[in-house]
Amino acid sequence: MNILLGLVVTLGCIIGGFMFMGGHVEVLIQPAEFIVIGGAAIGGFIMANPMKTIKDTGKALGEALKNAVPKERQYLDTLSVLYALMRDLRTKSRTEIEGHIDNPEESEIFQAAPTVLKNKDLTSFICDYVRLIIIGNARPHEIEALMDEEIHTMSRDKLKCYQAMSNMSDACPAIGIVAAVLGVIHAMGAINQSPEVLGGLIGAALVGTFFGIFLSYCAVTPLAHNIKLVRDKQNRIYVIVKQTLLAYMNGSVPQVALEHGRKTISSYERPSIDAVEQEMLNPGGDSKAA
Repeated sequence: MNILLGLVVTLGCIIGGFMFMGGHVEVLIQPAEFIVIGGAAIGGFIMANPMKTIKDTGKALGEALKNAVPKERQYLDTLSVLYALMRDLRTKSRTEIEGHIDNPEESEIFQAAPTVLKNKDLTSFICDYVRLIIIGNARPHEIEALMDEEIHTMSRDKLKCYQAMSNMSDACPAIGIVAAVLGVIHAMGAINQSPEVLGGLIGAALVGTFFGIFLSYCAVTPLAHNIKLVRDKQNRIYVIVKQTLLAYMNGSVPQVALEHGRKTISSYERPSIDAVEQEMLNPGGDSKAA
């Protein structure tokens, strides 16, 4: 919603200001310039990135438009799964725990947290490190280093689309100049025409410069920034898992370990401690708000 609102405000102010100074909107409608700039930008994007990144960029744009960041229900589900697993680690046999992490789709613990089960990467992350805890030979600082490296790798992979969009944004002003030069070349071919005709052709050429800069700073860059914000928040949920499990490995009881994880959530998104305690008593809750 913010993206669409911002785009409306930007276009409204630019076009409104242009009209206020006496400009005519129809002068800005230059399909040839749009084709040159848009086509060159998209073509360069395709050349510069592997197909996996191109597809992920489309997915990331959808996430940014929907603001697909973790909600309170997802945080509570994640904490609920971690609590149940830590509780069972203290009271149940290794075989019983392995049943949960080997087949999470069939585990009542994960089934009670559908937002976690739906996120295959998060489910695998939790299961992998609980499995290492069961083995019992790894030291907490070794697990922490391994978690940090994996989270860093995931973050780098998730932000490749942001880097790709940023690179395209950086190129748009220069592509706009290319379009403007082509327009000037076309105008020079009509140098013997009347000043009115020649002025119109030169004005059309300058629209290319305008559109390239507008596309970069008013469209692609804000979208890329939104992609980064969304992906960073999505990756943050892995830090919750990390801090919770490390606290447990360092001797904290499950309730205290959960608090280590809860405190890593931004204060304006963090579930209250009462909500977390209620979730421990009633996993899944009555409000699937995700």
